[in-house]
Amino acid sequence: MKLRPIALRALAPAALALLTACGSTQLPPWPDRPTARTAPAVVNMGSAAAPAAAPTTSPPAIGSPAPAVVVEAVPPPGAASAAAPAVPPAPYGPEVAARFPDPAIVYNTPGLAAGRDQFSSNGEISTWLRDLAAASAGGRSRVGLLGLGASQSGTPLEALVLTRAASTDPATLLASGKPTVLLVGQQHGDEPAPAEALLVLARELAQGRLEPLLDRINVVLLPRANPDGAAAGKRVTASGIDMNRDHLLLRTPEARALARLQRDYQPAVTVDAHEYTVVGRFLEKYGAIQKFDALLQYATTANLSEFMPRASEEWFRRPMAAALNREGLTSEWYYTTSTDPNDLRISMGGTQPDTGRNVYGLRNSVSLLLETRGVGIGRLHIQRRVHTQVVALSSVLQSASQRADDLGKVRSYMDREAAGNACRGEMVTSAGPTPQRRALVMLDPATGADRPIDVDWNSALELRPLKTRSRPCGYWLAAAATQAVERLQQLGVQVMRVAEPGAVLGESYRETARASGERSDVRGSIADAAPIVQVEVALSRGVLDTPMGSYYVPLSQPLANLVVAALEPDTQNSYFANRVVDALQSQARVVGEPTMRLEPLPAGGF
Repeated sequence: MKLRPIALRALAPAALALLTACGSTQLPPWPDRPTARTAPAVVNMGSAAAPAAAPTTSPPAIGSPAPAVVVEAVPPPGAASAAAPAVPPAPYGPEVAARFPDPAIVYNTPGLAAGRDQFSSNGEISTWLRDLAAASAGGRSRVGLLGLGASQSGTPLEALVLTRAASTDPATLLASGKPTVLLVGQQHGDEPAPAEALLVLARELAQGRLEPLLDRINVVLLPRANPDGAAAGKRVTASGIDMNRDHLLLRTPEARALARLQRDYQPAVTVDAHEYTVVGRFLEKYGAIQKFDALLQYATTANLSEFMPRASEEWFRRPMAAALNREGLTSEWYYTTSTDPNDLRISMGGTQPDTGRNVYGLRNSVSLLLETRGVGIGRLHIQRRVHTQVVALSSVLQSASQRADDLGKVRSYMDREAAGNACRGEMVTSAGPTPQRRALVMLDPATGADRPIDVDWNSALELRPLKTRSRPCGYWLAAAATQAVERLQQLGVQVMRVAEPGAVLGESYRETARASGERSDVRGSIADAAPIVQVEVALSRGVLDTPMGSYYVPLSQPLANLVVAALEPDTQNSYFANRVVDALQSQARVVGEPTMRLEPLPAGGF
């Protein structure tokens, strides 16, 4: 890359047809309804939010008194079960256990069968999904098995698509005009309840009480996103990577499978279902045990549309909390604490653009996190944990059905807003949570009684900008930056190739400081493969030569804010920090309308 002083050359006035007008997109009126509660875009986290009033139409009940949801699925002979510890001694006494009675409903999946001491195996999940798809032939709905490739150990990654459309392929679902909801389970292999719950929901959507919702929405379910981790009973993938921190870098085939689902099906709503640690470091640090059946949060990262928190909060989180409350289940905002025993801070889910929750939000999908109490307690309270997942996820499906028309309008607005902001205003390249104090309710380990604890609380609902820059028109990448181009295309980003040598007004990055470090989040170090390059930069403006064969990534596209997260180099998740881009000289900011001739790259494959 060669950067010359601006005065040496005048820029041609031609504008690339790809770039839409850079005027700001007018904010449309918020589609309130008489039954909707009004809330500010930034929620005050000084105290726990009260449950919302029940929506006018309650989600259909999944079951009745035991036994309720029963799916006749016979595991294949000799099927191996997913590794899970045999029932260990309870990590607390009967006084605590009494706070979590089993529900009146019994869920029957392979992993929840009476006498079973292991969860559904990968083979049993595959059989379950295939049987549902086969049983739907000739029915009112289309139920299709979707192959997404294989895990690192070769286990098939499979999802189920449910729709009223004529086909289950992405183009047909997009043409249907109905929003798609994507439900993802078990990104962490030692969190089994979401996978079992998604098997229940798959059956209810295909042939049960939730099937009428397909009149208004399409649904894609991926019950087990990390089959290798599930088979080993471990949080991470076979390569030791936390796949839920891999949604921008895409180092694992499992994260690439989820990127493909997002890219192709463009869900309007995505739910990432997990479980959280119950005892462990919470007992060690605070002398108390986790209380809540469910912890809830939505996307909280820089550069999200202002509509994102409003839709997430008013249309989904509040109804979820209300649905759980009606079932006698408790909920709170999601929170966690670091693995450092001397760090007594409590933090909401992180603000980095690397988790599924935040990356999906940057894709303009309403993105929700659901966590049930489960890590470290084996099969204890498993029926209640699955019930919590089923109730919360059913509420999301019902809310999406009720708001189907509004979801389409809001998604369209967020896409246009992101594209229309190119070349203008400022953007946040790094943000952090806001420190607060609040009372958090836990449980006394001896008596099981509520124990309020005053804690330092990092709120992710109120972000503090740490670094800001003017928003460029796009980014230039050198011809050698093929790995970065491939990752961007896998995310669904449009990348252009420079067809003839040219020049453009640009800003290059000049390194001012460098260190080696590691990616970290609110829990501590992230399970990953390599150290990162921590760099400080200054910007130098001038005329940038753009050789034929190099690349241009415009910000006049819906995924503009995802591009910013990947290509601003001085952040821990950037492609430069993680060596996807090998040198600062291989990338630059384009701050004037491009004058070189460009051609679109064909869509990248997986």
